Amino acid sequence: MKEADAQSPGYEILPAPDIWYNDVDGIRIGILLKGQVPGTFEDGPHRLDAGFWLGTWLPKTPVSYYISFTEPINAWSDFGSEANVEFISSIRTGYHNHGIGFNKRWQQGFDERRYREFGIYNSFEKRFDKEYTPFERLWSDQSKLLTSMTFEVQDDNTLGWYNLSLGTSFQYLDDFFTVATLTATQRIELHDYWGFRFRVFSGIASDHTTPEYLFSRSMRPAIHWMRNGFTRAKGTIPQPWMQSGKFQVAGGANLRGYIADDVESFKPCDTEANDVCLNNPNLFNSIAALNAEFDFWNPFAVLLNDVPYASEFLRFRSYLFFDSGTSLGIGGNDPNTLYSNAGTGFSLSLNIPDYRGKPRGFVLRYEIPFWLSEPGDEKTFKLRHVFGFGAVISF
Repeated sequence: MKEADAQSPGYEILPAPDIWYNDVDGIRIGILLKGQVPGTFEDGPHRLDAGFWLGTWLPKTPVSYYISFTEPINAWSDFGSEANVEFISSIRTGYHNHGIGFNKRWQQGFDERRYREFGIYNSFEKRFDKEYTPFERLWSDQSKLLTSMTFEVQDDNTLGWYNLSLGTSFQYLDDFFTVATLTATQRIELHDYWGFRFRVFSGIASDHTTPEYLFSRSMRPAIHWMRNGFTRAKGTIPQPWMQSGKFQVAGGANLRGYIADDVESFKPCDTEANDVCLNNPNLFNSIAALNAEFDFWNPFAVLLNDVPYASEFLRFRSYLFFDSGTSLGIGGNDPNTLYSNAGTGFSLSLNIPDYRGKPRGFVLRYEIPFWLSEPGDEKTFKLRHVFGFGAVISF
């Protein structure tokens, strides 16, 4: 729908209704707004991405919003290789995020799969309501002034497609801390339904790092749960599932067989009269991990591949997996134990790429980690069931 020409000539605002749910807001109703120059299809100047919502259970902060405004820098931009400045302001699901960023992309010709990207983002962030979090112990209420930088490369080599991603953050208010991560993935296709996928992850966090930026063995750091609407607040994915120890959010070291043990440590702790926790969450200041998957043929993948149109967006995989990781011994009092697991899994992915070819969808997984190197009180070999959200190794 276009705004009145007298008010905003050459610009359009496209509204869409939105409805969502979490256990604090209840049913959250609102409106999404896309602003753009007509005919630019999210790839032109003055791009607006915004949303405004009302929580029908009327919590402490019933009205929430997200606003992002992106302006390309024409002097540094070319086809597929845009430079831009982005302004973000958000108050939703109990979290402040306000900042300004610079992004630059270098794309090789018309192939959006081959690119390099750099981004820097300066922000003020604060968790002001822990009631929204699936696990309160993974969050602080500290105000943070952050500078975050990312660099990503995706291309192919003689083995297949690879992706390399580097990230670092510096926090300046109160107790200074820094976090750095490296993720490298490689895909090796042997046939249409056979192949290998490898992923290496390493992360380092300095002393005084708040818990939302620390690393667990099995899932992504809590701060990265804010990037997805399904994991941003408790209840969108039912809280009993999250606390069962059988539901995993992909990312970080991703030792999927240890999700139950980690989740048990994330739950509200037992306390004494002085309200001091008797145990600490299983979080690491440093960690390094290897994830490997071997895709094998299955009849459902073949059938789905033969369905017109659907095969372009849906994919079903069957695979064997192996994960292994340990602390790097940098900072904190991390154990030096080597943790490993192996099993088999199945995944269904829906992907509708954006205008740059980036994935835009979701992945659901069902996995059976049948072997753990450090099973605790359980048997080393045992059928364990894990339901996962998000791809471990995505391409």
